[in-house]
Amino acid sequence: MNDRSGYDGDGFRAAYDRVMAKWPAERESVAVPTPFGTTWVTLCGPRDAPPLLLLPGGGGATSASWYAQAADLARGHRVLAADIVGAPGRATPDGGRRPRTVADLVAWLDALLDALGVGRVDLGGHSYGGWIALHYALRASGRVRRLVLLDPTRCFAGYRTAYLLHALPMMLRPSPHRVRAFLEWETGGVPLDPDWLRLQEAAAGFPAARPVTGPRPQAGALRALQVPVLLLLAGNSRTHDSHRVAARAGATLPRVETGVLPDVSHHALPQAAPAGLGRRLTGFLAG
Repeated sequence: MNDRSGYDGDGFRAAYDRVMAKWPAERESVAVPTPFGTTWVTLCGPRDAPPLLLLPGGGGATSASWYAQAADLARGHRVLAADIVGAPGRATPDGGRRPRTVADLVAWLDALLDALGVGRVDLGGHSYGGWIALHYALRASGRVRRLVLLDPTRCFAGYRTAYLLHALPMMLRPSPHRVRAFLEWETGGVPLDPDWLRLQEAAAGFPAARPVTGPRPQAGALRALQVPVLLLLAGNSRTHDSHRVAARAGATLPRVETGVLPDVSHHALPQAAPAGLGRRLTGFLAG
């Protein structure tokens, strides 16, 4: 059904389910109530394996985007891929209090993990999801065993001006055409999974809450973080200077392993990641 903003809820759910069909067949999905609204979580992997919570990026991305890595990660972990509460996703908004601060996001993740029966967790995030994951690790480090950041934004450097200028039309008046044009620009015109691209287009106009934003973490807080971190950056990212991000992370995080993934852009992650990324992730998470 279309609402007055032009958002097609039925079309979004159909596109979401097409991408989720690329996940391992033994997956299951649950709607988890939290004080900030219901969170949709997809689970796969052995039930007794160490838990790994994955967060997607912003700008219309959903947990479905982890499909290319799910099978590898689920061999040694119980994968828990969550849509960000208040952002595009499969759960129906239920009137819960929307997060407004970083403290709210931390409380949301605490509530989500508690509801799933998870104590300590490996945590991973792409883009905006990486920003959330890092802030959570800084505030709840006793609950995070290892941290994976996949081309995270606003963690160690700001956006490039050209990126913001190209993103502005999509942010001000989102439409399927503007979403496609922006993604084609950022990814350099490389072929994208058509099902994933349709889901991104379908998220245009999603009745989402305003995302929580804030400053980059302070250098002193980063230097105090003792959680092992794997930071993987997109070599062709137009979002930020990947090598500068790696250098700044290396200068502040005491237990970080960094790498630059060649021939991939920011928004092509994680669904179009280079071959072997899954093995690198699982190797790090295995410790």
